Amino acid sequence: MGPIDDLPLPPHVTTEDVVFALRAITLHVPEPPDGARCRKDEAAHPCRLHRWGRRVLERRGLTAEQVQTLIAGGTVVLR
Repeated sequence: MGPIDDLPLPPHVTTEDVVFALRAITLHVPEPPDGARCRKDEAAHPCRLHRWGRRVLERRGLTAEQVQTLIAGGTVVLR
C-alpha cells in the first residue's frame, strides 16, 4: 500500500504527536526473519502506522539520527 491509504498528518506537529509517532515506529517494526510483515498488525512492512510515525517525525524536522537517538532512550531538543 502507499499514499492513498496513509493516515493524515496533524496540521501542527506537537510534542505529544512526536511521542505518539515514536510509539508507532517502535511498536510497528518488521517481523523477523525477513521483515516483510509488521510485527504488531501483520500488514506489509512498513505498515500505515509506521509510515505515519516516520512522516510526523520528518515534518517535525527530526533527522534519521535523532529518531534513532530517541528510540534508544536518548534526548533530543525539539524546536
